Amino acid sequence: MTDAVPTEQEWTEQNRTEQERTERSWAEQERAERNRTEQERAEPNWTEQDWTDPACPVARTVDLVGDRWSLLIVRDAMDGAASFTDFRNRLGVARNILSDRLRKLTAHGILATSTPPGAKRHTYRLTESGQELFTVVVALRQWGERHAFAPGEDHSVLVDDGGRDVPRFRILDRSGRPVTAATSRVRKVGTPHVRKAGE
Repeated sequence: MTDAVPTEQEWTEQNRTEQERTERSWAEQERAERNRTEQERAEPNWTEQDWTDPACPVARTVDLVGDRWSLLIVRDAMDGAASFTDFRNRLGVARNILSDRLRKLTAHGILATSTPPGAKRHTYRLTESGQELFTVVVALRQWGERHAFAPGEDHSVLVDDGGRDVPRFRILDRSGRPVTAATSRVRKVGTPHVRKAGE
């Protein structure tokens, strides 16, 4: 004895039910995002974070934006993405993951939200601290151009307002000389600072 094959009407009804369920789920996620408490929107309390290495600025930054999606959200915000749908369409990330990352970036003061007049859904924009991640994104981009592509392989290119390639990112000291890992050091917490001549 074989199972009965659903009729066309039954298939249609089943698909409609599944679509309605999906739309309800999306609406619930968006409502939850809009209804975040004022406490979540307040200035982050950095002392209560679970840091990997509390005294290291690099480690703290990685804790905040070092997962698979957060920096890509920041990258796309710099490129004009503003709505949940914008980020979803560009990244192809699951809705629940995107909602979580947007919430965290907002809670950490990297993104801010606003609701345009007459709009039902809010949009996202980079805060000042979020905009300061531009140098991080550029450094990653330029490293990727040199080390993550085969010779001659096509890739996107960052250009200035005049359409010219952005120069290679470099860090210079007070004398204008390049600073590298070999010519710099990290002064650990608790290490006395001994000023050198000319500082």
